[in-house]
Amino acid sequence: MSLKSKFKIILAKLVLQNSTPNGIALGIAIGVFIGILPIYGLHTILVVIAAIIVRPANKVAIFLGTNISLPPTVPFITWAGYEVGRFMFKGRFDPLSWSDFQNITFQKIAMRYQPLFFGSVVLGFICAAVAYLLTFFIVRNIINRRKHVSGI
Repeated sequence: MSLKSKFKIILAKLVLQNSTPNGIALGIAIGVFIGILPIYGLHTILVVIAAIIVRPANKVAIFLGTNISLPPTVPFITWAGYEVGRFMFKGRFDPLSWSDFQNITFQKIAMRYQPLFFGSVVLGFICAAVAYLLTFFIVRNIINRRKHVSGI
């Protein structure tokens, strides 16, 4: 058996594993939560850990959910998480400006990481809950339509 064939079999097993509406929605929600966290460079490690620990979740869906933090969305997610954190810390931190993103330094990130992290955790829970509900109902409706069309 070729390496390509083995890869296809492994990928098919991953996709089909826990392919219930709950399993897929849970995977997407976990991925969205991880993707929103400001743990730059560690998302993949958390995805692997979550895929091992959270057995009912669809493994591919966890990975797909993290794609919420693609380069075009990162500034918006960062701004939203930081603003939630500023609200939590009652405005003790200055608001972000566009120049903060243009002239980013490690020192600037370190100074504002506390509200960014805690705000992102809250934002991540909210977005994960919304993603779970949307995914669950969409997948359930797709499955029901397929059953209805096939007459099962």
